[in-house]
Amino acid sequence: ILSGLREQQKQDRELRLLHAAAHCFRSAGYGNATIEDIARQAGLSPGTVYNYYGHKGEMLIALVAMEVNDVLKAGESFVRNPSLDVLDSVDGLIGLFLEKSLIYLDKESWRHAIAASIEQPDAVFASHYTDLDARLADQISRMLMTLQRLERIHPNIDPQVFGRMLFNNMNNQFIEFVKDAPREMKQLRDDLHYQHAALCRLIEIG
Repeated sequence: ILSGLREQQKQDRELRLLHAAAHCFRSAGYGNATIEDIARQAGLSPGTVYNYYGHKGEMLIALVAMEVNDVLKAGESFVRNPSLDVLDSVDGLIGLFLEKSLIYLDKESWRHAIAASIEQPDAVFASHYTDLDARLADQISRMLMTLQRLERIHPNIDPQVFGRMLFNNMNNQFIEFVKDAPREMKQLRDDLHYQHAALCRLIEIG
């Protein structure tokens, strides 16, 4: 019982730490936020912070992972029970990805996360980031498989390939979105809807 309680306390402390990091990244900017700032916001000592994370970049990828895990959990409803309208299903799932992407991280923090994954492709950070992307792409593909079983998508379409294509398009547009500070989420979603409408017409039945 005591070991279980200690583990729960450790998890609660880490969650508090990550929420503090998200607050500091947003308020001070990722580049300006320090471990000391994050520790103070979390009500912990800097030494305790280092027991969990070696540097703030590790906290950044942990926040990315939190967002992705939230998205994946919520997105399973689209996989199990998608709209019979293919575009509605694609819009819904991708819209969920996008709306949840700014809960913990702002655009500046995303720019740092993306840059780190590109600049250090062999680092653990980058491999974790790539794995998270793969899980999101897989969820789109699994939703398309469901639609194919429901005879809403042509049987000769490969859901894995098409799901990856939809994800890559969304991901590329999201990168442009975080690079462009004034660009609003609504504009991004409208642009993706227009692009994906053309793609969905190629694969849907009827």
